[in-house]
This record gives sequence, C-alpha cells and structure tokens, in this order.
Amino acid sequence: MNVLHSLLRGKERKNNLILMLLALSIFIAMTILSPRAFLRPANLKGMAVQFPEFGILSFGMMIAMISGGIDLSLVGIANLSSIVAAVIMLQMGDSVLSIVLGILGALAIGAACGVFNGFLIGYLKIPAMLVTLCGLQLYSGLGLAITKGPAITGLPERYGEIANGSLIAGIPNPVFVFLAVAIAVGYLMRSTVYGSHVSFMGTNEVAAKYSGINNLKVTIYTYLISGLMGSIGGILISSHYNSAKSDYGKSYTLLTLLIVVLGGTDPSGGKGNILGVSLAVIVLQMISSAFNILRINSFVKTFVWGLILIAIMLISKLIDRKERR
Repeated sequence: MNVLHSLLRGKERKNNLILMLLALSIFIAMTILSPRAFLRPANLKGMAVQFPEFGILSFGMMIAMISGGIDLSLVGIANLSSIVAAVIMLQMGDSVLSIVLGILGALAIGAACGVFNGFLIGYLKIPAMLVTLCGLQLYSGLGLAITKGPAITGLPERYGEIANGSLIAGIPNPVFVFLAVAIAVGYLMRSTVYGSHVSFMGTNEVAAKYSGINNLKVTIYTYLISGLMGSIGGILISSHYNSAKSDYGKSYTLLTLLIVVLGGTDPSGGKGNILGVSLAVIVLQMISSAFNILRINSFVKTFVWGLILIAIMLISKLIDRKERR
C-alpha cells in the first residue's frame, strides 16, 4: 500500500486516477456499443499481444524525456535490432541456441545505438531531438540496407512463440514481458541513485553539474537504457510477425510520444512515473481497438493521435501557468 501511495502522490495521483477512469469509461462504452466484437477472446488477445510492443518503447521515451531529452530513434533501433537478430538466427539454424544468440545480438545492437545517441547528446552537446531524429533515419537505413527492402522471413517457429505463445492461463507472453520491464524500470527510476540523478538533471542540468553529478555519464546510461527498450520492443514486434523489416511500427514514434505525455511525463524534463505511462498505454490500446472495431480509417486515427498530443500539451501548459500565479 505504501508503494502504491507513493506512485499516486500529488499531480501524479490526479493524472493516474483520470487515466484509470478514462480506461474504465472506454471499456464500458465499447461493451455497450459493440460487446461481441470488443469482448471476444480474439480481440482481447490481440490487444494483449500488441500493447507491450509500443508500451516498452514508451518506457524508453519516458526515461529520455525525464532526463530533459527525447528519443525519436526508438522505432529505428527496434527494427535494426530485430533485423540483426533475424540474420543471426537464419545463419545459426533452427535451434534454441540460435534464438538466444539472436536475442542477445538484438540487445547488443540496441545498447550500442543508445550509447551512440548518448555520446552525441552528452559529449558533443547536439540537441537530443536532432540526434535521435537523424538516428531514426540512420538505423532504419541500415536495416533497409541489410534486408534490401523485403521482410526477412523463415525465422524459427519457437521465436514466434515469444509474442504469440502463452505460458500461464492463456495470457500472451508479451504481457509478462511488459510487466517485468515496467517493474524493472519503475525500480530503477524510484529506488536508485541513477533515477534521482536523471530527474535532477532533467529539472536543471546546470545545477546537476555543479552538485557533482556526471551529466555525460547519466546521459549515456539514459540512452543506453532507452536503446535496450527499443531492442526489446523490436524483439516482440518481429516475434509477433515472425519476420523482420525496416519499416515495422511506423506509427509508434508518434504513439509513444502521446503515451508518455498522457502518462504525466513533463516534456521539459524532470518528472514522470511508470504507472502513469503504463495506464496511458492501456488507454491508447483500448482507443485503437475501438477505432478498428468501429472501422475508423487508420489515417484518421493518426490525425486524432496528433490532435490529442497537442491538446494535452496545451492543457498542461495552461495548468502550469495557473499554478504559478
């Protein structure tokens, strides 16, 4: 109870309660409007398989944003990592060892991309938005160069079971991966020295430097962790389709931004909480599922995501101004 109370304190508490009520409202509305489609097992399973993909990417975005930066390269890292994993598995053959080596290769690529981003941002002082936007193109381009365009297929069937299988009570495996990552990131941000340093640096980078915090080290660690989140998301995406391609999850960049801001993370840095982002992931997945069931055009859905993101930032700024008066 003490842990829950600490996760729901102050502004975070209000924001998280609003997200809980919003999720409940959407659930009730869709249960009334289209109960057969929304509550059918196939739809619920589809949601449970999909939301961990962009949910874990959102954790990477959250950490970067709390540090005062942003990571727009996550989708590129995810696809490049999964492509490298696919190449390793095809070279090694259909075996458990090849899957393990493929996953380790993906994680190594994610970490390397993150360190590269962090070095450019922390050491060369290039704005995070420019570095990671260029990184998105760079990593996507590398993936395209490896695949030559088409998806890499023929991956081991057991690899596909990572996202499409279930071990306990029919609950898809990605849900457990999401929970494990959420708990790990929550602990890292709430209960470690690194977490407090990230928040302090995001609030005031100059003050953090003069208080003895190594901003370069914290920045590199931050983007390394974000890169790992990207590679884990990429593993789930490629496992879901049992293939790897350079343009999977194109809409996830905007979606992760929307989730993180909706989850209560301050775009200016310094503030954010894992529970809020997790709730925002669930809310956005339910809205996406509702759009699909109601047969709303996917282009309209992207337009709505953009409007919601702008509205949230405007409301947040207005509230901040009101509180300062």
